[in-house]
Amino acid sequence: MVDAIVVVQKESDASELLTIANKLGTSVGFTYGNSENDKLLKYFDKVYKLKADDPETIFYGLKYLYDSLKPKLILGITSKNLKDAFSRLAGLYDLPMSTDVYDINVSNGKISFKRGFLSGRAIETEESQLPSILLVAARKTPKSEGKSNGSLEELNISQQNKVVVKERKEKVKGGVNIESAEFIVSVGRGFKNKDDLKIAFDLADLIGAQIGCSRPVASDLKWLTEDHWVGLSGKKVAPKLYVALGISGAPQHLAGITDAKLVVAVNNDKTAPIFKNADYGIVADLYQFVPILIKKLKEKH
Repeated sequence: MVDAIVVVQKESDASELLTIANKLGTSVGFTYGNSENDKLLKYFDKVYKLKADDPETIFYGLKYLYDSLKPKLILGITSKNLKDAFSRLAGLYDLPMSTDVYDINVSNGKISFKRGFLSGRAIETEESQLPSILLVAARKTPKSEGKSNGSLEELNISQQNKVVVKERKEKVKGGVNIESAEFIVSVGRGFKNKDDLKIAFDLADLIGAQIGCSRPVASDLKWLTEDHWVGLSGKKVAPKLYVALGISGAPQHLAGITDAKLVVAVNNDKTAPIFKNADYGIVADLYQFVPILIKKLKEKH
């Protein structure tokens, strides 16, 4: 028996999740697909590995470990695949499950945590009985140093799934990782066409920033790939500087930038919601303002 099963693919996530698991006691790692196997072994004495990465197989792997180890807690970083797999496990065993949580504490057989609601505009504190299942918000937990020299065990889970994968098509990605970016220039529907995004890219190159975007730019217009998409259904970011160009500020987008240290918004609509969530707001035509800003920055540097 163990106290916690930690589901993880990346070392950076393992260091955060271990901090939470240590509040309970002993833990094992569970990983899947293309993961950083060797790096994970320094955080857990034992890491179980699945070759597959689909939610159904992950569920069966977790079911096997839950039946075998009887943990008090199963936790991972919030993602689409784990939401699917964890919810199946919660339904099967009638376990409480919460997502996007942080500031987690354990006391008297109960676990308490915080999470945002109303698209991140408010915070609530909740409490749950153990055993429980948690999906944790990334980058909100102090990191622990890995001191183990663990072993890896591959799980051979029989194909119990009734869903047959006929074909798999990878989403087109732009090769960016805005979740770890320190500076982001983000674009919205204030741009009239795709070619005009060049001025945003020029600004980003000048200040060493990654390019982000609102939902319509990636999902509807397909001007940028989905790994640029910032928001509740896209990526949640925590840069030192977030520059929003032509973004009105829908609640779903604002939920993705709640952890940004400094938000600068440029929009020609003075009533745009983005201004209520910005540290600095510029009411201006981005087609006029951004080229002038680029010119001034070049003159200064």
